[in-house]
Amino acid sequence: MHFVLKPLPYAFDALEPYIDAKTMEIHHGKHHAGYVNNLNAALAKEPAYASWNLEKLLTNLDKLPESIRTAVRNNGGGHFNHELFWTLLKVNKGKGPDGKLKADLVATFGSVEAFKDEFATAAKTRFGSGWAFLIVTNDKKLKVLSTPNQDTPLHEGRPILALDVWEHAYYLKYQNRRPEYVDAFFNVVNWDEVARLYEKALK
Repeated sequence: MHFVLKPLPYAFDALEPYIDAKTMEIHHGKHHAGYVNNLNAALAKEPAYASWNLEKLLTNLDKLPESIRTAVRNNGGGHFNHELFWTLLKVNKGKGPDGKLKADLVATFGSVEAFKDEFATAAKTRFGSGWAFLIVTNDKKLKVLSTPNQDTPLHEGRPILALDVWEHAYYLKYQNRRPEYVDAFFNVVNWDEVARLYEKALK
């Protein structure tokens, strides 16, 4: 399976002023593209695994040859996380979650604001590079967690919201002020897509 970099589903400047166009252009066209290219290069060395899809690769890392395991973990994870991330971004003009997603966030975390606080804390306190996620666990519960580097949360459940806190995701606009970037993120969450992923994960 040859993995490809899909175009962004919107213009580079679509998330202004919260995420700047230049960051989006470099983030997608250089960083994400690099993960895709490196993943394909690793799999080219072991053609027996070329037919595996991305999730099969990432949930069976222990079955991969040691010679490509780290490359697949890092670059495959980077590809998976970014493909998800791009779909979750849209200037929302203050629109928050509604319907079943909102009700279940309130039931799980106490309020939507309490969920945002927990998610933001996971993003702000991730040491070094990594991600914050809202997932639907394997037993169908909502949970906030963070992962280092490009690790995915697939071993625990299905991610339905993701925030990249690698410096390349925010440094041009926010420099070292990750908390400002994290707070701005809630202005560009596409809650309709989060809700769609939530319904899908519950099935």
